[in-house]
Amino acid sequence: MKTKKWMMGAAAAMVMTSAGSLNAQKVLVLYYSQTSNTKAVAEEIATKLGADIDEVVAVNPYDGDFKATIDRCMKEREAGTIPEIKPLKVDVSKYDVIFLGYPIWFGTYAPPIAAFLEKADLSGKTVVPFCTFGSGGLEASIKDLAAKQPNAKILEGYGVRAARMEAMPNEVDQFLKASGFIKGSYVKLQEFSPEHAPSDAEKSIFDSAVGDYPMIHAKPVSVATRPIPYGIEYLYTAKDQPRDNRPDMPPAGEMKIYVTVANGEQPVFTRVVR
Repeated sequence: MKTKKWMMGAAAAMVMTSAGSLNAQKVLVLYYSQTSNTKAVAEEIATKLGADIDEVVAVNPYDGDFKATIDRCMKEREAGTIPEIKPLKVDVSKYDVIFLGYPIWFGTYAPPIAAFLEKADLSGKTVVPFCTFGSGGLEASIKDLAAKQPNAKILEGYGVRAARMEAMPNEVDQFLKASGFIKGSYVKLQEFSPEHAPSDAEKSIFDSAVGDYPMIHAKPVSVATRPIPYGIEYLYTAKDQPRDNRPDMPPAGEMKIYVTVANGEQPVFTRVVR
């Protein structure tokens, strides 16, 4: 049934074929993972590319619960410190392309990756970021990567919500093909339609997708749409609503929220860009 839905939706998009471009380049998948979500993405990428893989490991692991991790990170940020990490098993200098993976914490890559970047020199290398997150952060982390490693070539990356890990294998496959890293067919999506004021139905889709997610308290002000292989994707521009009783929340501002509605399924948001 899912295959049939995919084929119906693909009629609204272009099916392209990638020839693959890595050739003789040496590729490393390097990642930090706390809950194993980022590890799962790293292993998927490494398997599809036939690449070497290594893990960034903190000497003092972030092995507490969510609150304990947040508390520790806040203390480190206030003190201006980063965690010590163990030596890698591989020599990064031997690789041409590095897929760098991490969870998003406080809007960017997790501190162990910051520790790696502090010592590493990725000049002349191609870096492909990938990340897992609760709501978003890929775009902001790429900017931070580029600022930290200005002489590396930082490509557009891949990110996935922890709540959508079941979609990850297919998305990684499409990402690697669309980026030209592996051979095969992929779907090139259309551009979004011009933005318009959301209808009552589109507001309901937004509310259903965002639901009770605690980090989003916003109202849509405009929306654009495009067909995807298995349904429709919505791109909402939304504005935070003030919450005086939650000083821990991000300051009010504008954000982009991507929402997909698969055929016959409930709306889900895939990422937030602040």
